[in-house]
Amino acid sequence: MIPGVIARRYANALLELGSESGQLNELVDEVSRASEAYESNEELRGAFENPLLPLVAKKQIVADVSELLGLHVTARSFLGILVDRRRIRALPAVAARLSEMADLKRGITRAEVSTAMPLPDAFFEQLQSELSRITGRSVALDRKVVPSLVCGVLIRIGDTIYDGTLTARLNQLKETLLPD
Repeated sequence: MIPGVIARRYANALLELGSESGQLNELVDEVSRASEAYESNEELRGAFENPLLPLVAKKQIVADVSELLGLHVTARSFLGILVDRRRIRALPAVAARLSEMADLKRGITRAEVSTAMPLPDAFFEQLQSELSRITGRSVALDRKVVPSLVCGVLIRIGDTIYDGTLTARLNQLKETLLPD
């Protein structure tokens, strides 16, 4: 099955479970933490992907990691299902998709904001309110520092990109001064 389809199906199921139990925010947080642990630990990924390691051992690893992360029953069971079905590799995609779907359910739009260097919180608060005004929705900012931008801000909201970087400005200037 296509990885995006798998992620969407599992994320849909988790969204429904979280909504019905009234613990959607906690479930999104727990699945995200499990995904971060999986992605950041090469040894953990290797253990899950090792075909010689028995399923019982993999389930014990899930139990141990769940205990360390303080995961509740729903998140633990979900990880167990992924291990049973040999789809633990889909965990990061499921976590990302679940987060997106939960934000949509709450009426929140995510904006990825890339800057050349760290900027003060006051800047991000003003940017957030302006983006909320433009989109007509509540906006949550995901901040990234990308030194290669040199100067300026690059904002991505879904498929829309607002490019206020020095590189973009120089390219505009070049096109203005040197038309084809």
